[in-house]
Amino acid sequence: MSDELVRLDLTREGVAVVTLNRPEMHNAFNPDLIERLGEIFGDIETSDGVRVVLIEGAGKSFSAGADLAWMRAAADYTEADNREDAGGLAEVFFRMREMPQPTIAVVHGPAIAGGMGLVAAADIAIASENAVFGLSEVRLGIIPSVISPYVVEAIGARAARRYFLTGERFGAEEAFRLGLLHAVVKDRAALASLSESLVDAVLQGAKGAIGEAKALIDLVAHRDVADVVDETARRIAARRATAEAKEGLSSFLEKRKPSWAPQ
Repeated sequence: MSDELVRLDLTREGVAVVTLNRPEMHNAFNPDLIERLGEIFGDIETSDGVRVVLIEGAGKSFSAGADLAWMRAAADYTEADNREDAGGLAEVFFRMREMPQPTIAVVHGPAIAGGMGLVAAADIAIASENAVFGLSEVRLGIIPSVISPYVVEAIGARAARRYFLTGERFGAEEAFRLGLLHAVVKDRAALASLSESLVDAVLQGAKGAIGEAKALIDLVAHRDVADVVDETARRIAARRATAEAKEGLSSFLEKRKPSWAPQ
C-alpha cells in the first residue's frame, strides 16, 4: 500500500485517477491530505494531457469527512488560524469545480460532510448501492460552510434545509432522488464498469469544447434568458471558428472519428 495520502494515476492516456488514500482512517481529511489534493487539482488544471478526472476512495469508504485528530487540534486554533485552515479547504473544492476537465466522483461506502462536498462539486457523480451520505456538521456544533455552495446547487435549498439542519444520513437512492448522484449501481464492479463508460464518452468529445461547455453552464444557470442571449451567440460563433470545430465537422462528413477520439 502506498503511503501517499492522495494517489495520482496517469497511466491511461487522457485520464487522471485521483484516489484518497487513507483507508485505515476512512479517507478522512486532514491538513496534509487537503494540501496534497489542492496541489494535484492545480497540476491537473494546467495539464494538456488530462481530459477527464476520476475521484475515488481507497478501502471501504469514499471519505468520512474531517479527521478527528484535526478537529481536536482545531478546537485550540485562533480565529485567524481557523480562517487560514478553512480557506485551504475552500480552495480545494473551488479548484475542483473550476478545472476545465470533467470530474467524475466514483462513490462507495460513506461520503460524509467534506466527502459529500467532493461528490457535490464533481461534474458527474455515480455510486454503488452501499454508499451513504450525510452532513453531520451541526451534530458537532459546526456548519457545512465551505461545501454549501456545491451541495445546495446539487440538491437544492429545500432538501438542504432538511439535511443541513438534521444531520441525518441517507442512502444512494435518496441521493439520486435529490440530484446529488447521476446514477446508482449494484456494487463496485458495476461502478467500475459505469465509470469506464463515462470516461469513454468524455473522450469522444473535444477537450476545448468540453471546457467551454462547463463554463457555459455557469454562465446561463439561474439567469434570465434575455441576459445571456448575446453572450451565448458570441460564444458559439467563436467556437465554430476553432480548429476543433472544423475537425469535428470534417470527421462527421467523412464518416470517421475525430482526431481527439480514441481510434
